[in-house]
Amino acid sequence: MVNLQKTVPLDTKYLESLGFVWHTDSDESSYISDELVVLSKKEAEAYYQATNTLYEMYIEAAEHVIENNLFHEIGIPFNLVDIIKESWENDVHWHLYGRFDLAGGLNDAPIKLLEFNADTPTALFETAIVQWAMLKQNGLEESSQFNATYEALLDNFKRLVTLEEDVSTFEERYDGWKFLFTSIRGNSEEENTVRLLQHIATEAGFETTFAFMDDVEFDDEGIYYQEESYELWFKLIPWEDIALEESDLSMILKNIIVNQKAIIFNPAYALLFQSKGLLKILWDLYPNHPLLLESSFEPLKRQKQVKKPVFGREGGNVSILDENASELYSVAGDYANHKMLYQAYTELVTDTYGDSYQAGVFYAYEACGLGFRKGSKILDNGSKFVGHLVK
Repeated sequence: MVNLQKTVPLDTKYLESLGFVWHTDSDESSYISDELVVLSKKEAEAYYQATNTLYEMYIEAAEHVIENNLFHEIGIPFNLVDIIKESWENDVHWHLYGRFDLAGGLNDAPIKLLEFNADTPTALFETAIVQWAMLKQNGLEESSQFNATYEALLDNFKRLVTLEEDVSTFEERYDGWKFLFTSIRGNSEEENTVRLLQHIATEAGFETTFAFMDDVEFDDEGIYYQEESYELWFKLIPWEDIALEESDLSMILKNIIVNQKAIIFNPAYALLFQSKGLLKILWDLYPNHPLLLESSFEPLKRQKQVKKPVFGREGGNVSILDENASELYSVAGDYANHKMLYQAYTELVTDTYGDSYQAGVFYAYEACGLGFRKGSKILDNGSKFVGHLVK
C-alpha cells in the first residue's frame, strides 16, 4: 500500500505563474494530486541505483542492435537506420534526457522496468518544477525529494560542449553556437516544456531561440529560423513521427548530420532506447535480471502479460492479457499499426482506493529526479501526477 501525505493544493493562478497551464483535466479535476508519496531514503536510493544500472544495460542493448542489424526487429523505420548509426558513432550526439517508467520500489515491492521514454518524455515540468513548488508552498523541506532534475539538465546541456563529466570548462570551450528550441503549434504542454528546456539551456550559457516547428526551414546545409542558421536543435517531436509522416525531412536531417551542419537533440539513436522492442533485446541479453520483466514478440506462455505497441504513448493500444492471452483490459489508441511486444505482467503498487502508482525517474547523465503517476491498471492520459517526499 502506498504511504501518502495530504497537502494543500497549489492554486491554478500560482501554477500558471510558473508557466504550468495544463493543470486541469477535461473533467475539471486537478491533474496534480493533492497528496505526496512518502518514501524512505533507502527506497529513493534504490530508484537511483536501478535507473543508472538500466541505462548502462540500454547502451549495451542498443550496441547489440546496431552490430547485428536488428533495426527491423524492434520496429525502427528503415529511413532512420542510417541517421541512427551516424548519431551513435559520433560522440557529439549527446543523449540529453529521458524518463524510465518503473513498477514497484515501495513497501518492499521489487523495482521492475516497464519502459524507457528516451526521445520525447513528458512530465518534465511536473517533476522538475511543480513538485518542488508543492513542498515549498506547504512549508516542507525543499531538499526532501529525490529531485535534482533541473540541475542535472543544466550540467548536461554544458556537456554538449565539454563531452565529459567535468563541465567546468564549458565557458572556455563554448564557441557561441546558437541553439534552436522547437515545438508544434497549439499544444501548451509541449510548448512550455520546450520553453523550460530553453530556459535551462540559456542559464547554462547558450544563445537560444524558440520557434514553432512550422516556422523552421531545413535544407542539406542546415536548420534555419528567420534566415538565421542554428548549429544545435532541440525538437519535442518523436523521431518515428518524422520518419513515417515527414520522410523528406528525415532525409534532409540525415544529410545535415552527415555534413556536420547541426546537432539534433534528442539524437536519432534515442529511438533505439524509445522502442519497446528493445525490452525483448534486454531480456535476451540479461535473462532473468531482477530489474527486467520477460519480454517477447510472441505471446508469453501460461502467464499474465501486457501487450503494447513498440511505439506508443499514454497507454494507447495497451492491453492486459490473461494466462491464455485473452484480453482482460485495454485502452484504445492510435498505435495499433506498430509491431506489438508482450511483457510479463507485474502489479503496480496501489492506495486504499485501488489507484495504481507508477514511478518515473528522469535520467540526464545519471538518475536525477523521481515523480509518480496514478491511475487505473493501465495508465493513460487521464492519470494524475503525484509528487513525493523522502523521509
